[in-house]
Amino acid sequence: MVDNVMRIAIIALTVLAGCMPPGQMSQAGQRGADVEYVGGTRAEIKSAERGNLEAIDEQYLVFYARRSAIRIPYERINLIEYGQKVDRRYMMAVLISPVLALSKKRQHFLTVGYQDENGREQALVFRVDKEHIRAMLASLEARTGRKVQFQDEEARKAGRG
Repeated sequence: MVDNVMRIAIIALTVLAGCMPPGQMSQAGQRGADVEYVGGTRAEIKSAERGNLEAIDEQYLVFYARRSAIRIPYERINLIEYGQKVDRRYMMAVLISPVLALSKKRQHFLTVGYQDENGREQALVFRVDKEHIRAMLASLEARTGRKVQFQDEEARKAGRG
């Protein structure tokens, strides 16, 4: 009897996990935001490396990459900038449907500027998943006491909700 109950519970959890939207499954197992490192001044991180960006620690913004982790004290952060890149889906429209030419795909970019322990200016640019950008911006504003700078009005609308 107990064996059957356990089997039913495992099946139910598997079905529920399959029904979760893609962004929430990753959130369930980790804290922070799924990001891709686009570029910046840190040589130890390769461009296009995926990782997790966390603004939940009381003292540090932390980027966990596959081979390394970068910890930046909030007090050293002097720039938080948010911008978007909008791509029209022309290739998809040609291949599938002309209606797709009207749709847009937005990519969300976060730039964090800070001064390292040697007094040099550093910058990190991340592409942040849509599901995480607003929470990340709010967390960074709260932790650093700095306001987010927006690259344009569209970014301001998207970043503020």
